[in-house]
Amino acid sequence: MSTITKSVDVEADVTSVYNQWTQFTEFPRFMEGVDRIDQLGDTRTHWTVSIAGVQREFDATITEQHPDERVAWRSDSGPDHAGVVTVHRLDAAHTRVTVQMDIDPEGFVENVADKLGVLDRRVQGDLDRFKEFIEHRNGSETGAWRGDVDRPGQV
Repeated sequence: MSTITKSVDVEADVTSVYNQWTQFTEFPRFMEGVDRIDQLGDTRTHWTVSIAGVQREFDATITEQHPDERVAWRSDSGPDHAGVVTVHRLDAAHTRVTVQMDIDPEGFVENVADKLGVLDRRVQGDLDRFKEFIEHRNGSETGAWRGDVDRPGQV
């Protein structure tokens, strides 16, 4: 299991940044290798991704979500991974986005990519493209989901 932690500072308010991050079907516009995401429900998604020419599909569940704070997930199938995206208000017009992801690469290609730091660079590249995506829109999000999802076992 490898842990990847990356951050980027975005010129947009925390609410707009958080709202954009809840628009999973938009991820292919800024995430390398993400071909498609289907929203199956408030907390379930189906992903189609390509890594080094190998296509994989998997389902993921949102395990915790709090507006303007965090979105956490875990995979239900496919490559074993889980993570959390947090948004931190730096000031009224700037937000830090941090991704922490634990991944257990599946198969030879993913293991080599992990060992060579490809996954690390991909996550940072995705964050950099997210920054460009929302800043190019002048901080305006394409949509929002403001629901609250408590971590399993919390009441």
